[in-house]
Amino acid sequence: MKRTLIRLIILSLIFSVNLIAQDAPSLKGKHVLFTYGGWDGHEPVKCIELLKPWMEQEGAQVDTFTNLDIYADEEYMKTVDLVVQIVTMSKITEEQENGLLRAIKNGTGIAGWHGGMGDAFRENVEYQFMTGGQWVAHPGGIIKEYNLSITDKEDLVTAGINDFKMKNTEQYYMHVDPNVKVLAITTFTGEHADWIKGCTMPVVWKKMYGKGRVFYTSLGHVVKDLEVSEVNTILKRGIRWASESKYAPSETWISPVYKK
Repeated sequence: MKRTLIRLIILSLIFSVNLIAQDAPSLKGKHVLFTYGGWDGHEPVKCIELLKPWMEQEGAQVDTFTNLDIYADEEYMKTVDLVVQIVTMSKITEEQENGLLRAIKNGTGIAGWHGGMGDAFRENVEYQFMTGGQWVAHPGGIIKEYNLSITDKEDLVTAGINDFKMKNTEQYYMHVDPNVKVLAITTFTGEHADWIKGCTMPVVWKKMYGKGRVFYTSLGHVVKDLEVSEVNTILKRGIRWASESKYAPSETWISPVYKK
């Protein structure tokens, strides 16, 4: 009896995962622009080596650039379905920023992680308005361990994923837009900054900027973090979701961060 019950549970889990996989969008036929550079500590080249083959295997056309001039090419940007960016800190010109934001407002999706998207172009507040958050600290630097909690178990990006731990990496403290759809959070213990003990911080979110879908996760300090099973699944699903920006309707946020 017990073995039969276990088998039924396993089959149910497999069925649920298969449903999620079937419902999730694909990169097939999508035009992806991958820009990378900035601070080398976030391993932008290794990130390209990890993600570009997967994107191409899914059927995407992937263009990679080590500078941001392509953002200012309006005709080219009209052909892009998804921007994936890892450019930590650095500078962006007015023409480059305007080109990127114009494309997203018109329906191009964007996806990114950690400082490559959430700590890029610190002086550009309209860019931060688009991303939905900005890194301000990682108390303790590389810390031994912290917990991640999935707050939305129905969204396709996080469905079927249980709470998990991150080890030997950074725990981002961010200033966050209250109108993002939060999918996962972390809570600070106060060990490295006692005044933030118990603070709940969004870690994975989705939002809109004009007609464009925006996906972000603060996880991914280095490539080994992106190889953690849960992180890898969330990132790939978020990338796929953002790639549907021109082809699927805008989503209405059911539970923004500060909604009562």
